[in-house]
Order: sequence, then structure tokens, then C-alpha cells
Amino acid sequence: MAADKKINHVEDKARKWLKERGVEVQDIADLVFYLQEKYHENLKMEDCIENVEKVLSKREVQNAIITGIQLDILAEKGMLEEPLQSIIATDESLYGVDEILAFSIVNVYGSIGFTNYGYIDKQKPGILAHLNDKSTGECHTFLDDIVGAIAAAASSRLAHRAANVE
Repeated sequence: MAADKKINHVEDKARKWLKERGVEVQDIADLVFYLQEKYHENLKMEDCIENVEKVLSKREVQNAIITGIQLDILAEKGMLEEPLQSIIATDESLYGVDEILAFSIVNVYGSIGFTNYGYIDKQKPGILAHLNDKSTGECHTFLDDIVGAIAAAASSRLAHRAANVE
């Protein structure tokens, strides 16, 4: 992130909560690299990081992050009313609101993001495997989808920019 860029309160909170929940920008950049390496011969990690940073700077992305993480935390603490508490705490398979929230992120950079998101959501590489691990005692029902969506959006941004350059 550029040192001269002023971060607003929402962006600051979104980045802080990602970090507190164990997600670093590098983890998301690793997912972008995973998604894009076969399409870009000279892909550099710096390019992946730059695109993740650009996605994280979007207000709609920040809103999705703080909303999803807050719901995960409340479920983790058992502070939601039933049946929502059980649904989110167990990441019930027929509950799709977590994916819908993630789609708000994917939409930021066009339809290619849906393909990237669907693929990475099924593969669960890198940090996504950890976030999806139910044995940790942590609830990441929303966060795993949010992280996958950020990676998908950053991959889409990278692909769009490469198509305009190549």
C-alpha cells in the first residue's frame, strides 16, 4: 500500500480485522498467483499484491469485510439468535448468504470474477483451507468466502489490466 495514501476509518477497520482473523495481504496475493500463474508467463508476486491492495481500497469490499467478519465473530461467541446462530456456526451448506456477500466483492471487476471465485471456492488452496477448517473452534463462515472473493476480484483486475497492455 502506498505510504502517502490516507486510509479511511472503514478501510482501516477492515484491514485490521482481516489481520486479527489471521489473513494477511500476502495470503490473498498467494491465491491470486494460484489463479493467474498459468495465464501470465512473467507474473510477479508484486503484481498480485498490488491488485489485492487495489481491491481492498474499494469501499464496497471494505463493507463486505466488516459485515462478514462481524457476523463470524458474533456466531463464534454464540451471540446470534437461533436458528441463525447454528446456521452460521456450522456453515450450513444450504445457507448461501455468505456467498451472496462475497458476490458483492466479485462484482466489482466484472463477470470473470465469478469464474475465478467458483474455482477457488471449490479448490480451497492456501489460507482458504485454514479458514474452512472447522476443527479450529473459530467461525469463518463469511471470511473464507470474502477472502476467496477478494482474490477472485484481484485476479480479474489483473487479467483486465493485462488484456489492455498485451
